[in-house]
Amino acid sequence: MSTASSDAAGPASGAPPATVDAAVAALRRGLLIGLPTETVYGLGADAGNPAAVARIFAAKDRPADHPLIVHLHRADQLPQWAARVPDVAWRLAEAFWPGPLTLVLPRAPGVLDAVTGGLDTVALRVPAHPLALAVLEAFDGGIAAPSANRHKKISPTTARDVRDELGDAVAVLLDGGPCQVGIESTIVDVSTGGVRILRPGLIGEAELRQVTGQALVPVAGPTPRAPGRMNVHYAPRATVVLLPQDQVGAEVHRWLARQARVGVLSAVREPAWPAQVHWLALGGAPDEQARQLYARLREADRLRLDVLIAAPPPDQGLGHALRDRLWRAAGLGDRLP
Repeated sequence: MSTASSDAAGPASGAPPATVDAAVAALRRGLLIGLPTETVYGLGADAGNPAAVARIFAAKDRPADHPLIVHLHRADQLPQWAARVPDVAWRLAEAFWPGPLTLVLPRAPGVLDAVTGGLDTVALRVPAHPLALAVLEAFDGGIAAPSANRHKKISPTTARDVRDELGDAVAVLLDGGPCQVGIESTIVDVSTGGVRILRPGLIGEAELRQVTGQALVPVAGPTPRAPGRMNVHYAPRATVVLLPQDQVGAEVHRWLARQARVGVLSAVREPAWPAQVHWLALGGAPDEQARQLYARLREADRLRLDVLIAAPPPDQGLGHALRDRLWRAAGLGDRLP
């Protein structure tokens, strides 16, 4: 696997640096690339090549009915992938692209079933990362790119994460440094003209309402099939227990009494916690917590923790998206309180 780096970050390994041209050449050959975005690293393939898309599912061990996000270079490519683009979609694209927003639209006739998971919609976005945009411009086509990790496991936010997780399944790995957002994009379904959030992210309800002038359509019943919406997702090997900060101490002692290796994911460390408790600092501000979340979950794996007790942030703004990720890491799916 060859590695290319941006000017801001060194290569992820001692291998000779690759280039954007090498990544594009790999895509044209039907191979997989590691693609940095502002949210997380993606596992990229030519979205129009069935064999290449199949390699994504094989590398990730991902269910075939789980749709992928197609990454584009610019918004005017939407009609190539969507049968219909309502005005609200254009307004959202103008406001937030390039950026961490995915739009779900009615699929165009030529879009592969493997990309959409057999649905009649397709998920599209324009990422805000210079290396990703350079690849997309040179490739001049859609790149299907789910997060570059095994199915249900922790999303990668550095090139090293991708290499450690997927190894030689990735033909070319572009190192764009640590991801600046750190959690996946907001997914918004605008396929019927309304606006429904299928997955929360950095762009929240308030920003969407400000741009669209519309009240959001609630999701009735179970969340429709969309990337990152499994009941168990983003999960470390440790058991994840979610509790308010003031209940963490008692839970720590219960697990220590079982001789467990205990970690706590929280913004602050309480002085009363025993020294053998591993504190995984989450940071204070929500944007800092988003950048650190997946790195801390991976740290829990490196520490071989038996249990990770997490104190979720308040359920407001970006905190709602962070709670969503933690609930899925704990296997609680859509059962947010």
